[in-house]
Amino acid sequence: MEEIGSGTVAVSFEDHRADVLLDRPEKRNAMDLSVIDDLRAAVETVDDRDDVRVMTLLGNGPVFSAGMDLELMAEADMDGHQEIYDGLRGLFDGIADLSVPTVVGIEKAAIAGAFELTLPFDFRIIGADAAYGLKETKLGIFPFGGGTQRLPRLIGLAKATELVMKSDTIDPEAAERIGLVNEVVEPGTVDEETRAYADELATRAPMGMTRAKECLHSAFDVTLEEGLDMEYERSREVWDTHDHREGFAAMLEDREPEYEGE
Repeated sequence: MEEIGSGTVAVSFEDHRADVLLDRPEKRNAMDLSVIDDLRAAVETVDDRDDVRVMTLLGNGPVFSAGMDLELMAEADMDGHQEIYDGLRGLFDGIADLSVPTVVGIEKAAIAGAFELTLPFDFRIIGADAAYGLKETKLGIFPFGGGTQRLPRLIGLAKATELVMKSDTIDPEAAERIGLVNEVVEPGTVDEETRAYADELATRAPMGMTRAKECLHSAFDVTLEEGLDMEYERSREVWDTHDHREGFAAMLEDREPEYEGE
């Protein structure tokens, strides 16, 4: 496992999976500016690897993340607010813009800024006992790391408004019912289940996965006609490829496909 930047984040690679680890357990993986910078560098490291087909994010220790570092948030002046915003915006946009699927595992807690950190991910796996939600309006502010923008796109305006304005945690089972998380797992199994979920995604044809992700992410930003045109163009990019031929050959021959990403 390779330490990134100041050492609050580490990255490792196994087969076609990249594992990013929040590594500040003595602070319950709370995010200060160093953590934000290290996470952004880790995402860039993953993005530079041609062999990666899926990325996970997990927390070292018993808690995924308690959120933003409270001392940082309490002491920041207007310049500090700008620095925090720029860091979060760059990090969260970088996660969302990754071409490969991304999976975050939420053990015990992902509160406030940590909750927003999970929103740009394609898939969210959560422990059944996790505290998950926002709390900014109880602290005199409101969520400015995507809570008012990414959250409504995931679950609709009415429920997002409730979560933002009431600033209460949501039960993991309820989060699954409204489509906020993909899977609720037994406490203590989040890391294992997240990696297993990612490994299954890594068995899919990588070109098909990256094109599908691009089309899905554009769905709310373009007209239906524009989206269907994009779907057509991206489908042509994967049609005359080894992976297309391999996928159908494997199905006809009743075997597992061996995709090459070309």
